Amino acid sequence: MTESRKFTGGALVIASHNKGKVREIADLLGSWCQDFRSAGDLGLAEPEETGTTFRANAELKALAAARASGQVALADDSGLAVTALDGAPGIYSARWAGPDKDFVLAMGKVNDLLRDKDDRSAHFVCALTLAWPDGHCETVEGYVHGRLVWPSRGSKGFGYDPMFLANGQTQTFGEMEPDAKHAISHRADAFRQLVERCFR
Repeated sequence: MTESRKFTGGALVIASHNKGKVREIADLLGSWCQDFRSAGDLGLAEPEETGTTFRANAELKALAAARASGQVALADDSGLAVTALDGAPGIYSARWAGPDKDFVLAMGKVNDLLRDKDDRSAHFVCALTLAWPDGHCETVEGYVHGRLVWPSRGSKGFGYDPMFLANGQTQTFGEMEPDAKHAISHRADAFRQLVERCFR
């Protein structure tokens, strides 16, 4: 197995136009990097997500941002996989929210599809890729398992957070304070792995 490449400092481009996601990533990596720029702030185009897995889409987005900016870039591709829906919405999680990114609509759609299902188990997946302008990538995947509740609860977090109750918890991700969510989330799991691999 080849040795992983380390992030050696300087600015890190977060390859996302989602302000909630950018803020969460900056919180999770704050101990290891203080100079963050988002793809949105830099005016970088959002590449078309043509991958068929979370990993492929994370790599595609990170490489596009690294090459366009000339700096190391970090991309996350994450989503909700519902057991009774054969893993949907999966890599299409954001697309289910439509062009207006209406996650109230997306959560309602998921719940409607689960009406006649007994199994409400689901998990969040997060693939993280750190990419360099020369094309080198380091990719990890994190998970958190739980079940979906309805009606949705809480206005913190973003995306499908208000309907996701992680195993062993009494609050949805939408009700949790950021620090509590960061301790157990799929993104936190992936970040622990990435920090171990590229930042320590």
